Amino acid sequence: MAVGVCRGAVLWVLVLQLAWALVGGQLRYSVPEEAKAGTVVGRLAQDLGLEAGEPEARRLRLVSQGRRASVEVSGASGALVVSSRLDREELCGKSSPCSLRLEVLVERPLRVFHVELEVTDINDNAPVFNVKEEALNIAELSLPGSRFPLEGASDADVGANAQLSYSLSPSEHFGLDIQKTEEESDSLFLVLRKPLDRETMPIHHLLLTASDGGRPPLTSTVELVISVLDANDNAPQFNQSVYKVKVLEGSEPGTLFITLSATDLDEGISSDVMYLFSKHVTAEVKEMFSIDENKGEMRLRGNLDYEEKDSYEIAIEARDKGFPPLSGHCKVVVEVLDVNDNAPEVWVTSLSLPVPEDAAVGTVVALLSVSDRDSGANGHVRCTVWPPAPFGLVSTFAGSYSLVLREALDRERVSEYEVEVRAEDGGSPPLRASRGLRVPVSDVNDNAPAFAQAVYTVLARENNAAGAELSRLFARDPDEAGNGRVSYSVSESGGGAAVSGGGWRPASSYVSVDAESGRLWALQPLDYEELQVLQFEVRAVDAGEPALCGNATVQLFVLDENDNAPVLLPPAGGGPGGGSAVSSASGAGSAELWAWATWGAPAGQVLAKIRAVDADSGYNAWLRYELWEPRGKRPFRVGLYSGEVSTARSLEEADGPRQRLVIVVRDHGEPARSATVTLSVSLVEGAEAALGASGSGSSGAGLRPAEGGVSAASASVTTTNVWLVVAICAVSSLFLLAVVLYGASRWLPRSAVLSGAGPTTLVCASEVGSWSYSQRQSRSLCVADGAGKSDLMVFSPNFPPPPAPAAENGSAGKSPFLSPFASGACLSTPRMCPGVALLPQADCN
Repeated sequence: MAVGVCRGAVLWVLVLQLAWALVGGQLRYSVPEEAKAGTVVGRLAQDLGLEAGEPEARRLRLVSQGRRASVEVSGASGALVVSSRLDREELCGKSSPCSLRLEVLVERPLRVFHVELEVTDINDNAPVFNVKEEALNIAELSLPGSRFPLEGASDADVGANAQLSYSLSPSEHFGLDIQKTEEESDSLFLVLRKPLDRETMPIHHLLLTASDGGRPPLTSTVELVISVLDANDNAPQFNQSVYKVKVLEGSEPGTLFITLSATDLDEGISSDVMYLFSKHVTAEVKEMFSIDENKGEMRLRGNLDYEEKDSYEIAIEARDKGFPPLSGHCKVVVEVLDVNDNAPEVWVTSLSLPVPEDAAVGTVVALLSVSDRDSGANGHVRCTVWPPAPFGLVSTFAGSYSLVLREALDRERVSEYEVEVRAEDGGSPPLRASRGLRVPVSDVNDNAPAFAQAVYTVLARENNAAGAELSRLFARDPDEAGNGRVSYSVSESGGGAAVSGGGWRPASSYVSVDAESGRLWALQPLDYEELQVLQFEVRAVDAGEPALCGNATVQLFVLDENDNAPVLLPPAGGGPGGGSAVSSASGAGSAELWAWATWGAPAGQVLAKIRAVDADSGYNAWLRYELWEPRGKRPFRVGLYSGEVSTARSLEEADGPRQRLVIVVRDHGEPARSATVTLSVSLVEGAEAALGASGSGSSGAGLRPAEGGVSAASASVTTTNVWLVVAICAVSSLFLLAVVLYGASRWLPRSAVLSGAGPTTLVCASEVGSWSYSQRQSRSLCVADGAGKSDLMVFSPNFPPPPAPAAENGSAGKSPFLSPFASGACLSTPRMCPGVALLPQADCN
């Protein structure tokens, strides 16, 4: 243990000696920073006195002292070379000079050498500011000369490379002041040279440049951002003093129509602006509009109506929050744009009703006023009237129209008009309105009463009761009230009738018409044998002013009734002796005649001819002759329609000297009327028959009456022969015409009855015998296209010539006598289809 202690003490002594030796033999080298690797710093081995090869042999090396030396000893040459980057600022910072102390160890013997390596500075570091941008806040009201300290830059280099100089970008408001101090760094100040105006330039941007003293110098910059702190010295300002905005009427509440913006050049709370209605704004405006205090947005609060108000002027105040608060003002003019939201309106300002139907064209019926609360094209109104006739519109001036008469009126055609005045504006889409007018037309007496027919045919049976209604007439007057109230009367000068026996009686003695109803009454019973046709006029008069009238012709045809029994006529001519007895009972008449017949007279020999006449007409006057007694097989017969008594076979003595024949003469009426005649036939020899025939003075059969005086009747019959035919034709034709017209008016279309003449057909009597007819007139009728139909065929009577002048006491009844034909006279019957005409007379050759 003692040995160990001794060895330790010896080594410690050796180390101390070596250290001392090394200190006394310290080496110094210098190398610039940032030298490249491999750069020889110094010949360490040579400087230590080592021979060649010895550094390697003795293991010459650096001893690390805990930090990187960035140099090393080259083993072969023993030189001290740079092994890695040398950065003076990293190694020494701002220390100057920058020396590195190195220990070099050599073995065999072990020796330690101290080497001092000085790293010299190069200008490899530019000045550096702590920040890239420095913000400064300077009050707007700062006075010129005010100083504001700045932080300078730093340079990692040392010496002249670290000597900094400063410069400031040009500025009219600021300058740079550098104060040298005893310390290493200088003091920098920013000096205010000119008053600031934040509203003009709220922020100033300056560039501060720092330059070192190196060659070449390196620089660095920092931006100075100088914010001018506001003072409330500016009121808010609108960019316009008057804002004009257009808003459609009817826009929804809440619609944003403008955003106001006021700027305050101040900042901070002094630049915060509130938007308010001016204190002079009316409550109406505040109810209609709203404004956002913070955003300046103006919105609709109510409903805009152009027709109530077309514009608004709103005073707006912008107030900041500075102290004291400042305000700016503007005016917002809101123009309300019209939309087509109002339909036209039509008023009737004056009405003149009713309109007389005789009003002249151009008569003003009504005055109308038309308006539309909208404006422009939306308020331009066009008016029309419907229907376009008979009224029209005439514009008198803007918005006023007259409803005038365009065409003549006729109340009977249209008594009232529904007129619609239509108005349409010019908007898009257009709005329409209408006003209905009821225009009644007042009546004037411009229509005369008119009968449905110009000619009325009335059929009336004879023997009618007095006061019986014959027909009803009707005249229509389309006027109203008194103008259309019709009264009827029989015209005093409108007609009458000639009666048989001569004379003229007015129609008013036969008929009367009810003034109100138009009923036609019979004033007395009618007698066909007295009056066949009564023609008169009925007058219809209205109650207008002046009164108008209309006329109609009434043809009253009296229809025959079978009210007359056949009347027997005395034979033509008469002889002496004999007698007759005529009697009548219950409308039937009887007579007794005598005749002679010769024994052996052949069959068919005419012994006598019975003659009779009927005062009626037509079938009522159509007679037939029948042998009533004796019955059974008798030697005599009577012609059914001729009345000729002839032998049915040869007369024999067995027939006796005398035959009594009862002959009945009947008409065709309903019920039939008849007359009887008793014919006594004496059977004599031929000489006696000749004597009787000469004694009787008759050119015909041996027939004589029971008493004389028959020659006057025969003369009268011969005189009236021609007139009898004419009368029969006329009366019968008129009767048939009346029947046909009456039937046609009831059962056939009016257009189906036309009149026209056709071919004429002759109807002649046979030579065997003839019918007996009355003297009344008859007609022939045909309808449509068929052949003519003759209900009665009238023939001229064939009387034997009278032996003496006509005597009035031989007439029977009120009419001429009728007798059988002998000459074959005929009546032409014209064919008329369609139509009716009287039968003309013609001779048969």
